[in-house]
Amino acid sequence: MTPPVPLQQSRAFVRAARRLAWPVHERAAAGLRWVETRRTLPGMGAVALVSRGPLGAAADWLAAPGGLKVLNADGPDPATLRAAGWWPLLTPGTVALLPLGDADSLRAGLSGKWRNRLARAEEAGMRVTRRPLPPDPDHWVLAAEARQARARGYRGWPPRLAAAYAAATPGGAQLFVAERAGVPLAGLVLLVHEGSATWQIGVSGPEGRQAGAMPLLLWRAMLWAAARGLAQLDLGTLNTDDAPGLARFKLGTGARAHRLGGTWLHAGALAPLARRLPRAWT
Repeated sequence: MTPPVPLQQSRAFVRAARRLAWPVHERAAAGLRWVETRRTLPGMGAVALVSRGPLGAAADWLAAPGGLKVLNADGPDPATLRAAGWWPLLTPGTVALLPLGDADSLRAGLSGKWRNRLARAEEAGMRVTRRPLPPDPDHWVLAAEARQARARGYRGWPPRLAAAYAAATPGGAQLFVAERAGVPLAGLVLLVHEGSATWQIGVSGPEGRQAGAMPLLLWRAMLWAAARGLAQLDLGTLNTDDAPGLARFKLGTGARAHRLGGTWLHAGALAPLARRLPRAWT
């Protein structure tokens, strides 16, 4: 089984990002591999952003010189980062990671409320289909995601990433649709990458919400990903302040709350000072 790789560090993400002309680069050195995005920021110059990487033992990489670097950490603890000269910028976020297995184990891992909602949805007369997402930036599910993001005031990956992903890695973006009498009620998009999958998009209309379409779609996506031999499903960020209902929904699948390592800055000349920061700063 391929070890899970975060979406942002996957080769499929690099291929999709390049189709969108994003400044993304795949790097490798000393047995490590990582994906970085290079940007020029006012007053700072060129900055390399690495999100949830690098992949492998990172002690030497953390301490290596090389201009301004920003790390959205997923692994190194604060003491290791401080010792390597990194400055803390933002406190850690949390994501929901669902280990995958056989259908019985997955169903047993559901919370009681989640299992009851799924049972009602299974009896609501909806038909679920799955197929590769067409590489169409104007596809209805992407337009629906854009409208939903505006209405609810959240920001994530732009919907066009899913279309680029579908074009760059055929079959890598999978579309699950709940419909009734041929009319879509809800849609879900999974992005498949090394050893893992990420829930990228989930949209539902009023009739779909009333029928409980999203639990049914996510359940079918869980079964499909498990059948493919994937190790885990990344359900995205847990935001208990602004979206507590969605956080409970994600954790109700049996997912574990995985705390990330925060956002850190490495600036060569400042590294010795960062090592002397008060522990309370991290």
